[in-house]
Amino acid sequence: MTDTLSPLHDEHVALGAALTSFAGWQMPLRYTSDLAEHVAVRTAAGLFDLSHMGEIRVGGPDAAAFLDYALVGNLSALRFQGARYTMICAPDGGVVDDLIVYRDLEDAFLVVANASNHAVVLGELRARAAKFEDVTVEDRSPQTALIAVQGPNALDIVHATEGLEETGGDIGASKYYACLPATFQGEPVLVARTGYTGEDGFEFFLDAPLAPALWRAFLAAGADHGLVPAGLSARDSLRLEAGMPLYGNELDRSTTPHDAGLGRVVKLDKATADGDPVDFVGRAALEARDAATPTKTLVGLEGLGRRAARHGYPVTLPDGTAIGVVTSGAPSPTLGHPVAMAYVTPDQSEPGTELAVDVRGRLEPVRVVPLPFYRRAR
Repeated sequence: MTDTLSPLHDEHVALGAALTSFAGWQMPLRYTSDLAEHVAVRTAAGLFDLSHMGEIRVGGPDAAAFLDYALVGNLSALRFQGARYTMICAPDGGVVDDLIVYRDLEDAFLVVANASNHAVVLGELRARAAKFEDVTVEDRSPQTALIAVQGPNALDIVHATEGLEETGGDIGASKYYACLPATFQGEPVLVARTGYTGEDGFEFFLDAPLAPALWRAFLAAGADHGLVPAGLSARDSLRLEAGMPLYGNELDRSTTPHDAGLGRVVKLDKATADGDPVDFVGRAALEARDAATPTKTLVGLEGLGRRAARHGYPVTLPDGTAIGVVTSGAPSPTLGHPVAMAYVTPDQSEPGTELAVDVRGRLEPVRVVPLPFYRRAR
């Protein structure tokens, strides 16, 4: 099966990117080096192509009530021009995908799914919409591009970008997890103050044919601000330092939001317009999980040696007794030592607990630390 090409594919080729197959797409893995791109985002800015993500438009008078039923969050309470991190769960409480939902219109929402789960989420939403009379679920992914500018210089770059007009208000004054309308070359763009790097930044949703021009405009505006194009490798190491979960690593069908320390996104107190509790998909299982004693807990691990833990490596007590598994791990360019996230038994999850990771047959010492590993200065 041939990979789908991003609307920015030719731009990546022209920049000499190393391309890789990812979730059915050809996407840039890196342009120069993973380290250089990671450091640029932490110290200046990085430019990311996220057009592989899934964009699903949910609209109609019943849209808010439908999302309250279909997702674990209280989306009817989401303010206009706001955004919310949430999840879609199976009836047994397992995570189908983690999502960001934007309320960019009064009666319509933009649901953004992970690339690997786009088709599954679209199918689940359409199936769950059958309970509602006046809601539409439309796949907008094929015609939508998504570009992100992330890093401490992101706002300066956005303000300097030729052809980008802030028609919906001051982007710089917007709060984190907000979205505003704008235009580029007279065409509509949705600008969201969201990201997956742990830095301040902006994500731009626009029609796919317009994406190459905006990409080049960002590169031109960022030339004096340290902006570099950045690939999937840097995006992954950045999100790991920021303690952000990745579906297929920290989250999957066998994991509930509570296991991942994200029980707060499950809104058991959300109510219908009549004041009755919302019987959302997975409610009974998640209510039981909320009251139950956990069997596993997601923790951060600080490597005390030089060898990095990787996804799937066993976590053990210092004597080698297995107590968990690494979900994500890598050397941290920012901190200068290896870091990892892992599921362990709750009795070994307290910060300061000394553990080990089996790195190819050798026990490497690690210490439990709070997440995230990195938090930007405000």
